[in-house]
Amino acid sequence: MNPYYKLFAIKDLSGMSADLAIEHIGILTDHAFELRKIEGIRQAIALSERIWERKLTAYQTAILHYHIANAWGNLHKLSITGPADLWKWEQAEVESQLIHLRRAVIAIQKDNVEQRFKRQACPIYTNLAGTLSQIGRFVEAVAYWDKALDFIPDFSMARGNRGAGLVHYAHSLYDDAHALIFFRHAYDDLESALKKGVEPHARPVFEGYRKELKKVLSADALKARIDLSSFSLGESDEAVDYKKWCLKNRLFLNPLNDLGEYPAAASDILSTPSIVMKKGETPYFHGYYNQLKQELVSARWLYYESAGRAEKHFSDENVLLFDTLDGPVYGLAVEKEKLSFRMAYSLFDKIAFFLNRYLNIHMEDKKVNFRTLWYLFPVKAKKLREKLADSQNWPLRGLFWLSKELYEDKEGFKDALEPEARQIHAIRNHLEHKYLKLHDSSWQGPSADEGVDDFDDSLEFSLSRMDFEARTLRILKMARAALIYLSLTVHAEESRRSLAREEEEIPVMELPIIGSDMKNGSTQSHR
Repeated sequence: MNPYYKLFAIKDLSGMSADLAIEHIGILTDHAFELRKIEGIRQAIALSERIWERKLTAYQTAILHYHIANAWGNLHKLSITGPADLWKWEQAEVESQLIHLRRAVIAIQKDNVEQRFKRQACPIYTNLAGTLSQIGRFVEAVAYWDKALDFIPDFSMARGNRGAGLVHYAHSLYDDAHALIFFRHAYDDLESALKKGVEPHARPVFEGYRKELKKVLSADALKARIDLSSFSLGESDEAVDYKKWCLKNRLFLNPLNDLGEYPAAASDILSTPSIVMKKGETPYFHGYYNQLKQELVSARWLYYESAGRAEKHFSDENVLLFDTLDGPVYGLAVEKEKLSFRMAYSLFDKIAFFLNRYLNIHMEDKKVNFRTLWYLFPVKAKKLREKLADSQNWPLRGLFWLSKELYEDKEGFKDALEPEARQIHAIRNHLEHKYLKLHDSSWQGPSADEGVDDFDDSLEFSLSRMDFEARTLRILKMARAALIYLSLTVHAEESRRSLAREEEEIPVMELPIIGSDMKNGSTQSHR
């Protein structure tokens, strides 16, 4: 008799220890999926709800979230009946899967748990990466596969899945040279994973990707050494340090930065690909993307220049401020951090305006925002626009799912995939309209994930400077990913339009590049 039936017969886990109850959830989920028993998977999810009533350790919390995420993921897999199901944009099971995987990550990172349980942490990061890649958030997916491989370099499931993910990433790129580099990295990952051994169900999948790459890459290309390191990072120590920091945090608008901290990636080379415009139209989409890109780059520098810095600036001298006796921090560096947050966060709505115009959505400007752009009016009904629901534009779907990370104080949009979304929204609201008060390391007040309900309607939101910096860096990375998805969304859409367009010769206009010495213009000095 299959173990499933014995496990399914157990309707109450109260007599088990927390560890045994959590293990039961995982085993029941696996056997139910193997037999395609949806009722067994749903029972595992229902049983898990009672386990939360117990006092769990960070490790137990992480593993329980991981098992529940697998249950929701398995429900999604069993719901797929054909290719069309893979392109459904709204997928409730995937949302639940992502929420639990994100909470598993938060739990596993507490109290150094991930360092003590690396073998358990790696599958969490690997599954989160795979789910993100599946919904078009491939930039962020690579970072999580890398996280798993940082812990265990020979964790072959992470390496093989990263290889498969890089293949899809490469197919989205408009730069053929970059795509070939991605293909080669993907091949090396797949080859390594298959040599070390992978789970039986994954082997034919990885072998299929490797076979595809052998058709794309010549024998010489498979043997050739790819040099991404012998590139200059600048002439000054300051420039070198800054670029190394950007590479480490994957903040260059350059897909190569997602492959690692390679000097070849130390430039913001990504831009809008070729766009066919109507006669008489100006290249305003290129200009719009220029501005978005410049704002991210400037926000990135402001953060780098100020985060963790305590140096006094002469502009802060003789500024009379009262000590409120709770470790308040003020000064130019602190305000630069706040500017960085505000600039980066504002990019999301600006991306929505770009998409509204470029995709001819025709939403009123005053109603456009990144969270609600995707839905017909009234947006609270959350009915997707047909031209989006039917789209197979993978990076565009990535932007749609990225929008779900943000909290919006509107009916139907208060639940977000990002566990800290409400806190981040409250921070932004206070920065823009009220009063965000930052404190030094001696402050003993609540962390950013506590007391939001109290702070949301008050003038003041108190937060440690360290917490604020962590959230600012998170927003910078999200904004960087969003701008990559936007560029590649345009590439995918232009490719689709070219196939649908009747054969005709289209004049080509090459835009000149603005030189570094011309970027600031020639304005008259105010001095």
